[in-house]
Amino acid sequence: MFDQGLALRKAVLGDAYVDKSIQAADDFTRPLQKMITEWCWGEAWGNPALPHKTRSMLNIAMLTALNRKEELKLHVRGAITNGVSVEEIQAVLLQACIYCGVPAALDSTKAAREVLKEIGAIE
Repeated sequence: MFDQGLALRKAVLGDAYVDKSIQAADDFTRPLQKMITEWCWGEAWGNPALPHKTRSMLNIAMLTALNRKEELKLHVRGAITNGVSVEEIQAVLLQACIYCGVPAALDSTKAAREVLKEIGAIE
């Protein structure tokens, strides 16, 4: 499960990011990296019931609800990799605004905009 999760994690988030996370792990953080790779990426993301594009949109909404800006930025990049359009990201953030509140949506929209500009998806 670790190998399957690692491959999927790299495909969505990029080799450099994942390699840095794995290599930076020490005796204290290594069990968490192992769990994330096996359970999150191997089990959850590896489940064929939902396409990766749908999972990316769900993650954007959930990370907005949790107000996790840094993780949101990472998953906006992953969403583009998984075929989510800028318009779909915008629609998810607008939907999240209604259900999660304006402050959460504002923070997430700013974070998403920052990433989308960095990768050249918007001007």
